[in-house]
Amino acid sequence: MNMTIKNRVLKAIHNFLILLLRIERRLEPWFRPQWDYLFREPGSRLIQFLINRRRKNKDSDLELAEERFDPDEEESLNKIIDLMMDQMRGRFKPGGYERGGNTKTHGIVRATITIRDDLPEHCRKGIFANPRSYPAYIRYSGPGPNVPADINDVGFMSMAMKIMGVPGEKLMSEEKLTQDFIATSGGATFVTPNTRENAKLQYWSLVDMTLYYFLNPKDSHLLDFFMQSLWTATQYNPLGQRYWSCTPYLLGEGQAMMYSFVPKTKEVERHIPGLPFGTPPFNYLRENMIKTLNEKDVEFDLMIQVQTDPHLMPIEDSSVRWPEKLSSFIPAATIHIPRQKFDSDAQFEFAKRLKMNPWHCLPEHRPLGNINRARFRMYYELSRFRQEMNETTHLEPTGDEVFD
Repeated sequence: MNMTIKNRVLKAIHNFLILLLRIERRLEPWFRPQWDYLFREPGSRLIQFLINRRRKNKDSDLELAEERFDPDEEESLNKIIDLMMDQMRGRFKPGGYERGGNTKTHGIVRATITIRDDLPEHCRKGIFANPRSYPAYIRYSGPGPNVPADINDVGFMSMAMKIMGVPGEKLMSEEKLTQDFIATSGGATFVTPNTRENAKLQYWSLVDMTLYYFLNPKDSHLLDFFMQSLWTATQYNPLGQRYWSCTPYLLGEGQAMMYSFVPKTKEVERHIPGLPFGTPPFNYLRENMIKTLNEKDVEFDLMIQVQTDPHLMPIEDSSVRWPEKLSSFIPAATIHIPRQKFDSDAQFEFAKRLKMNPWHCLPEHRPLGNINRARFRMYYELSRFRQEMNETTHLEPTGDEVFD
């Protein structure tokens, strides 16, 4: 079989698998909650056991919050940036470029984050040092790299919070008074364990056959596939979902943390018109956000989890879920999203000028691990490329913006 025919066969198989997945997504509201209740946590524990058995004692010689650099990190990062730029060129036209990842904007909303006054002393580092409130913007988005109808998306979302008015030195000089926190709803683990594997994922994404990253018999990533499958699902409303950082960050010198956005408001709009076999609105997630914020305020807890074991809670392997039996999540701040209108054209244009980068941060919250080290240059170069193609300039917001 020549290469062209082989590629067509692989593409046809991939498209068939995607079709089955999309049918299953339409049926999930009638069985997925029960499935998750019975199997999600037991399945996660089994997969994590197998992942850790494969890792054996890897990185067990590291100290808490200590990093280990791989010699091929720069090579992997260059591949990722080149492949993601190629994806953007192939999917968008100048003036209409979207982000290479966390692509589809469901909405960007105003919020206030209030640091709690009952945090344990060892957690009072950086932005958590003093109980006070800050203005913030929160961008909810789909994973990308495409901008499909919501019912056809991959099955997880992102929540990126830009806190403003934060004093002190920042690790990226392009913004002076911001602290960014970025999280996804696809469970507590990242889609790839490291940048080396992420470069492979970006190749398969470029040729629009992402599933083969996981299923390629010559280089499979089945444990990561099963772990992600437990958490990706039909989405109902970005305002009612839990999100995880998936990668670690400093919590002051010598101490590492993961963080999570946990919804406190239980009743949000969740109806998806047209299911199972009709045509749901293209942007039903946005419409459910609009319905919710027309009626009520919404709140999240910002929870943090402190690293206590350098092997079972690794810095350099993002496929490993930090066990909560070793270190529980504790509430560090409350995020308040008031009732508001957020769907004006001006507000979506404003979103295009924002750069979200976890390196917009205080030194006390420096991103850790190879995925986060790559984000410094990757997010910077991809956002600059996007804004150049759109002839749009970068804006550091203050919270005083007017969108009427």
